[in-house]
Amino acid sequence: MEETATLGSGCFWCTEAIFSELRGVKSVEPGYSGGTVPNPTYEQVCSGTTGHAEVAQITFDSDVLPFRRLLQVFFTVHDPTTPNRQGNDVGAQYRSVIFYHSEEQKRVAMEVMKEIEERGIYSRPLVTQLVPFKAFYKAEDYHRNYFKKNPLQPYCMLVISPKVRKFRKEYADLLKK
Repeated sequence: MEETATLGSGCFWCTEAIFSELRGVKSVEPGYSGGTVPNPTYEQVCSGTTGHAEVAQITFDSDVLPFRRLLQVFFTVHDPTTPNRQGNDVGAQYRSVIFYHSEEQKRVAMEVMKEIEERGIYSRPLVTQLVPFKAFYKAEDYHRNYFKKNPLQPYCMLVISPKVRKFRKEYADLLKK
């Protein structure tokens, strides 16, 4: 069954690079969600004045990749314990957030978050926001497939490449062939 997930885990270049490699994922679209400004630009979102987070909107086949498994990957490819920050990317636009599209997604997200807390996976509490999905605004075209198009760009080499390598090693069984 086709589903949509909208997730914020820091820079959307990283999120797109990782989730686009998962078996069952049909598309990953970088964009903005959670703010008050309609059709924001990248510059507006980076200013921190729109309330939007950088997100990836993921279309996936839940028969191949259940939402629970998608979230398990989500929680291991970024730090869900740092408010408004991922590495050197600082600001509310980089917050850890799940915009749920259904009550079922909300329920599953709450269960996964509770399991992570109970298992003590992180030494600090989760700060991931769980909020209802309202709107998604596509990012500008140059953000699409950014990592694939710009592998030698310093941010890609220093930040995204190591994350993708770690992800590929940890989730080899979930990668597209």
